[in-house]
Amino acid sequence: MPLHLGPFVRWRSGLVLAWICLFSSGFTFTGGEHAATVTHPLPAAFSDLLPHFLVEPDDVYIVKNKPVTLTCRSTPATQIYFKCNGEWVHQDQHLIERDVDPATGLPVMQVKIDISRQQVEKIFGLDDYWCQCVAWSTTGTQKSQKAYVRIAYLRKNFEEEPLGKEVALDQEVLLHCHPPEGVPPAEVEWQRNEELIDPKTDPNFFITVDHNLIIKQARLADTGNYTCMAKNIVARRKSSSATVIVYVDGGWSEWSKWSPCGADCTMWRSRECTQPTPSTGGKECQGLDLQSLNCTSEQCPQTASGAEDVALYVGIVAVALCLTLLLIVLVLVYRRKKEGLDADVADSSILTTGFQPMGIKPTKPGVWAPRRAAHSKNSHLLTIQPDLTSTTTSYQGTLRSRHEVTGKFSVSNGPLLEPLPNGSHTLHNGKLPSDPNDFMNRLSSQTYFKTLPRDNVNTSYGTFNFLGGRLTLPNTGISLLIPPEAIPRGKIYEIYLTIQKKEDMRLPLAGCQTLLSPVVSCGPPGVMLTRPVILSMDHCSDACLENWAIRLKKQSYEGMWEDVLQLGEEVVSEPYYCQLEAETCRVFTEQLGRFALVGESLSMAASKRLKLLLFAPAYCSTLEYNIRVYCMDDTQDLLKEVMQMERQLGGRLIDEPHVLLFKDSYHNLRLSIHDMPQAHWRSKLLAGYQEIPFYHIWSGSQRTLHCTFTLERQSLSTCDLTCKLCVWQVEGEGQSFTLDFNISKDIRPLDSDFLLMDNCTPALAGPSAFQIPYLIRQKICSSLDTPCPNGADWRLLAQRLKLDRHLSLIALKANLIVPPSLQSLSKATPPDSGNLNQLAAVMAEIGKQEAMIFLVSDGEC
Repeated sequence: MPLHLGPFVRWRSGLVLAWICLFSSGFTFTGGEHAATVTHPLPAAFSDLLPHFLVEPDDVYIVKNKPVTLTCRSTPATQIYFKCNGEWVHQDQHLIERDVDPATGLPVMQVKIDISRQQVEKIFGLDDYWCQCVAWSTTGTQKSQKAYVRIAYLRKNFEEEPLGKEVALDQEVLLHCHPPEGVPPAEVEWQRNEELIDPKTDPNFFITVDHNLIIKQARLADTGNYTCMAKNIVARRKSSSATVIVYVDGGWSEWSKWSPCGADCTMWRSRECTQPTPSTGGKECQGLDLQSLNCTSEQCPQTASGAEDVALYVGIVAVALCLTLLLIVLVLVYRRKKEGLDADVADSSILTTGFQPMGIKPTKPGVWAPRRAAHSKNSHLLTIQPDLTSTTTSYQGTLRSRHEVTGKFSVSNGPLLEPLPNGSHTLHNGKLPSDPNDFMNRLSSQTYFKTLPRDNVNTSYGTFNFLGGRLTLPNTGISLLIPPEAIPRGKIYEIYLTIQKKEDMRLPLAGCQTLLSPVVSCGPPGVMLTRPVILSMDHCSDACLENWAIRLKKQSYEGMWEDVLQLGEEVVSEPYYCQLEAETCRVFTEQLGRFALVGESLSMAASKRLKLLLFAPAYCSTLEYNIRVYCMDDTQDLLKEVMQMERQLGGRLIDEPHVLLFKDSYHNLRLSIHDMPQAHWRSKLLAGYQEIPFYHIWSGSQRTLHCTFTLERQSLSTCDLTCKLCVWQVEGEGQSFTLDFNISKDIRPLDSDFLLMDNCTPALAGPSAFQIPYLIRQKICSSLDTPCPNGADWRLLAQRLKLDRHLSLIALKANLIVPPSLQSLSKATPPDSGNLNQLAAVMAEIGKQEAMIFLVSDGEC
């Protein structure tokens, strides 16, 4: 009780006490001609009552700048005062009302106070602003409950927004939504195509306590744009729309009845892809829609009667036997000559090749170049000049089946493409002359390849035999190496290599999984290989295997994605294993198909490499100037895609790319721009920074994710721009770009073309596809495969090439696949002079340099 109220309270208490005594004795007041008599005397126990509250103050929220009112009502009470945050509220701020309860005759007192936003904002710390009222009677005091006063707000950005999905019919769909932070907490509603979703009227929908939306069984009618709505007493927020597409995969109807047997001794039956018909992007039915069967009927007699018929058939059989014997003799003679010719051609073409010099495009002064191989001090071991009299590396013989197969050649475990006419090809200088459109048309006509994109830019193809070769997708880091003898002798395969766009593939990811590589297809699937081929592609993990569970996924014939390998848990019986380097993944596989590398983080320390690129218009004639910041997975195929897209938009790279490690910490990525000359430039961004949600980046569903900063100059004559652009993960790593250039006269050598320096031939067949000639490579392998007492064998080579993790696996698979040293040498087979230098250095370390020089000299002879 404040001291200045003491006399007042004592005087008032005495007055009330006297008033109660008078009324309790039936005293009558008279004044002039009027008198008032108490008809309902107070109970005798009134003086013993403590005040109790009829109305207590409740929690309230201040919306914007509007003050709130707290109310307290008590009986019997002689006085009521408010206390807020431990301090008495001044009596002048109280609004007091007095009354008498007509039922009991007890006095009732009501007090109100107003609380402003300024009063609440003065309170700092973890405690909220609170108030309570204290009521007095002649007997004692009572305190009401505490009422908390909070400032209401609702932030703009959702902590998690729903992401679009493509789902099969009747599949369960889960859309996540974490509303923005707010006081009071926001209520969440869901909309489909701007219409409110009510689970009470449509039980197929269910909203969880965490505000996520579940579609129990997806229907075709559930296709649409879904939006998460958050609201409280302050505002309403709307998330970005997530498009859900419900697709229907096609299914066969039953086979029709067999047709009557025709004159060609064949009957037919068919079926249709109508149970159901594929729709909204669903897959076509797999398999044949038409079948034939040999038969007999009256129109196709298969029995002969009479001596004339018998004689005719005997004569035909005799002629056939004679022709068969003659053909066998001719084939044997041809094979003997052919074997000698093949050996001569193979030996001469390989030995005259030597070590082919590799041309490296020099980088411009002052310009960065991507992923340059370090120069080795032992590179002189591989610099012996080849025979300059050999100007070409060509196989002038005919790549023909040794069994002269002129029709379709079949493989038991999958479909195969038809060979070219006469079953042969001629290779000149190791390059494959072929029509891209013709190859793609024939390839897409196959039933299994209906989903293959008709994109000549991102597809390489070639025809190969037992000499092997290489397919490369330029500027993507993706290649397929076909070692010699991987294709059986007598077989000719048409092989393709293509990259799939992520949005075209339904790659299922769950939990903390993320796509670490491009989705790559090589085929045709089902071809028979006697040795593994090597598929190389980029990945964007930090390569710290203790933080990851990395799996190789392969798509089956039915379209389902299956785990075929987990790094560190390779099984000898499986036809796959994987070599993970700092930025490249090399997949050794005995089966062609569609592959992708998927990682699942085991801790929050797991990181993905993001490539940060800055683009701006090459020419600007308006006051507005846009800077686009791309935050994408650090793989060369995405870099190529962004470069091509920006070239079409008229953009150019304005600073050196940076790499950012993005951790699995659930924190968002933020971007901001600073330090602009305010007199000439201003940012049109209203907030202090832009933010990309964590899941948009970690899921990898958006290939070219970027933010745009729109700047405005004061006049068209302002051309000099200086600023600092920052990109960072909340509570994580960050990068900054310092820009200082003239937007109209920028002559810095930052042409984006130099980042795409890979001018290699997409397809190379035969010896020209390998830097180390075949016979020389075989000699190196034979010298290393034999165990040495001092340990200078393939095991030491594998250790020096940092393949220790694969030692046991290589040893176990040595007799099943290829010699162990050849597997180790696979690292040196891509066309990179840095790899040859590394191989030369390793050979020098293990004491084999003289053998290499001798072997190189032999290759020149």
